[in-house]
Amino acid sequence: MNSLFDNWTSTLRRNSLLLVLAILLVILGINSSIIAAERIYATFSAIERSISVTALEKYAEDGIINKELAFYQQYLPTKQFQELQGVLLTPVKVSPDVASQFLYTPEGEFLLHRLAQVIQPESRQAQRGFHALRSALISATAEPGGLTLLNLLRKYPYSSIHIDLRRSFAIVRELEKVINQTQRAIAAVTKQSNIEAATIAKPLNLLQLADLRNPGQFHSQKHTLIFFDSKRDRLLLTDVYIPHVQTPAPVIVISHGLSTDSSNFEYLATHLASHGLAVVVPNHPGSSAKQLQTSLHKQTSQVIEPDEFIDQPLDVKYVLNQLENINQSDSRFQSRLNLQQVGIFGQSLGGYTALALAGAKINFQQLAQNCTPEVLQKSWNMSLLFQCSALALNHNPSQDYNLQDDRIKAAIAVNPITSSIFGKAGLNQIKIPIMIVSSSADTVAPALYEQIQPFSWLTNSQKYLVMLLGGTHFSTIGDGNPGSQQVSLPTDLVGDASQAREYMNVLSLPFFQTYVSGNSQYLPYLNAAYTNTISHKSLGLSLVQSLNQTELAQALTPDSFKQKFPNPIVNFGFWMLNIGIAIDIERI
Repeated sequence: MNSLFDNWTSTLRRNSLLLVLAILLVILGINSSIIAAERIYATFSAIERSISVTALEKYAEDGIINKELAFYQQYLPTKQFQELQGVLLTPVKVSPDVASQFLYTPEGEFLLHRLAQVIQPESRQAQRGFHALRSALISATAEPGGLTLLNLLRKYPYSSIHIDLRRSFAIVRELEKVINQTQRAIAAVTKQSNIEAATIAKPLNLLQLADLRNPGQFHSQKHTLIFFDSKRDRLLLTDVYIPHVQTPAPVIVISHGLSTDSSNFEYLATHLASHGLAVVVPNHPGSSAKQLQTSLHKQTSQVIEPDEFIDQPLDVKYVLNQLENINQSDSRFQSRLNLQQVGIFGQSLGGYTALALAGAKINFQQLAQNCTPEVLQKSWNMSLLFQCSALALNHNPSQDYNLQDDRIKAAIAVNPITSSIFGKAGLNQIKIPIMIVSSSADTVAPALYEQIQPFSWLTNSQKYLVMLLGGTHFSTIGDGNPGSQQVSLPTDLVGDASQAREYMNVLSLPFFQTYVSGNSQYLPYLNAAYTNTISHKSLGLSLVQSLNQTELAQALTPDSFKQKFPNPIVNFGFWMLNIGIAIDIERI
C-alpha cells in the first residue's frame, strides 16, 4: 500500500507541476525567439546572485563544470549540486498539440499572471513577464526534449530572467498546502474504506460473486437519432443502445464533458446494454470538441458560454421527452424503453449535469462569495474560475433554475465540479442515491475541493464516494472517433485508462441495477470489501459510504509541515539562494 500511496503522490506532484509551470496545453505556432536568456538572477530580499545560461547548459548536457559554475559548486553539498542536472533536464511531457491555446483562456492567463509576479525580465515589468512566459512555454513545448527548465530558459525572449524567491516560496507553500491537505484527505478515505470493509458480514463470499467485468448475455442494437430543439437552436445527435430483452428496459443516460462526445463513452454504453440496460448518450453541441476549438481560436473570454450550465441538463430532459414520444410509435423501439426508471452517468461537466438533474441547485450566493478577486487570487483550484462563469446567469434574481428531472432515480458523477456552483446548500437538495467518483491526481477538478469535501456535506444516506488512487481527470474518458477533432492527451495526463474504464463498468452496473432497476441482488457489489478485492496495483480503488465533515476536518489537521519544493524553477531558485547565503556568510 505504501508503494501505491507513493505512486499517486508522485503523480499528483507531477501533475501539479503541469498545472503551475506548464500551463501548456497549446497548439499555437510561435517561432523560436531570436533573443534567449543569457543570465538568471535569483533575488531574496537584499541578496542577489546570478549565473549564465551557458554554464548551466554545459553542465546539464555534457557534465562540464566551467569556472563560473565551479565557483558556486564549492558552496553546495555534492548531492544537492548533482540534483541540478535533473532540475534542468526533467521534462514535462506535453505535446504542443494538446488542448489548443489554453494559455489564452481566462484560466491559463490567470495562472500566467501569478507566475509572472515571480519570474520577470530585466525590466521587472509583470506585464512583459506575462507575455515572455507565454511565449517561452509555448516554444519550449515544441522542442525535441519537451518542456524542461533548460528549454524554457533558452526560449525566454529577454537576455535576463529575474526570479523573486520570496514570492516563489510563497507560491510553493500554497501549493504544498493544497497537496498535503489532499494527501491527508485521500488517506482518510482509504482508512475509512478499510474500516467499512472490515464490517462486511463474513458469510458473504466475495469470490463467489459473478465477475461484472465480463460482458452480459444480451445483444444490443445501436441507433443514432437526430433531435432538434428549435426553442434553443440545439441539434442533438443521440446514440441509443437497446438490449434485446423481454420487458421494457430501464434507461441510463450518459452525459459527456467538455471537448468530448458520445463516442468517448461507447465502452460503458455497450457494457451496460449487454447486461440488459438501455443506454442513451446525447451529444451536447455547446461543449463539443468542435465548439471548444472555435471558442479558443476566437480567443473569447470564456471556454464555454455560461448558458451551457443550463443547456446541458436541458439537453437530457429534451432527449428523454422525445424518446417518450417515439417509444411507442417508432418500430425500432416498440415500447422497449422504460423512461420512468432512468439513471444518469456524467463525467466532468457531465458530472455537473448529472448532479443538477438529480436535484442539486445552482447556488448563486455561494458563487458570489467565492468569485471575488480576493478569493480567486489565493486559489489554485482551476475549476473555480470555470464555475464562476455561471454567475452571469444570475442577471434575473427571480429566475429559478430548477433542473431536476423526477424520472431520474440515481446518478453517478465522475470528476464533477461542485464546490461553488452547488455548494453545501445546493448539493443537499439531492434526495436520490448518488455516487461521486474522484481521482487523486485530478488537477482540473481537484479531488479534495470538488469531490471529497462535497461528499462530506451530503446528508443523503444512499451515497458512495469512489476514489481512483493514481487516476486523473481524463482516466475514465474512452477513445473518441477519429474525426471528432479531439486532441490526443499524453499518457501522463491520462494514467491507467484501461483500468479506470474497467472500474466504471464494474461499479456503474451494480449501482444502476440496484437503484434504477430495483435488482437487490447487485447490492453486495456496492461496498468497500468488494472494491478492495478488485483494486489493481496500477490504479488503486477505494469506496466509502460514510465520511462526515467532522471526520474530514480532523483528517485535514496538519501534524507537521515539510517543504519539498516541487517546482523546478523554485528548486533552481532555492539552489541559487543557498549559494548566495553561503557566500555572504563566508564574507562575513
